[in-house]
Amino acid sequence: VSLIANPTTAAGLEVRRQLDNNEYPTGVRVSDAELNTVRLERSEFHGDWNYAIHPQEQL
Repeated sequence: VSLIANPTTAAGLEVRRQLDNNEYPTGVRVSDAELNTVRLERSEFHGDWNYAIHPQEQL
C-alpha cells in the first residue's frame, strides 16, 4: 500500500487506498444462477477488468 501512496493524474483523478487486514474464506463458489442476478456493467475498454456493479433494484 505504501507503494501507491497518493497517486494523481493530470486530469485530477485521485486514488484512495486502505489496507484490509480481514481474513476471507477461500473456495467460495457462486452458481451461474446467482451470478446472473448481479447487475454488472462492463466497460467498453477491457470489460473483463473494468466494470461497475450496481445495487439490486428494490421490489
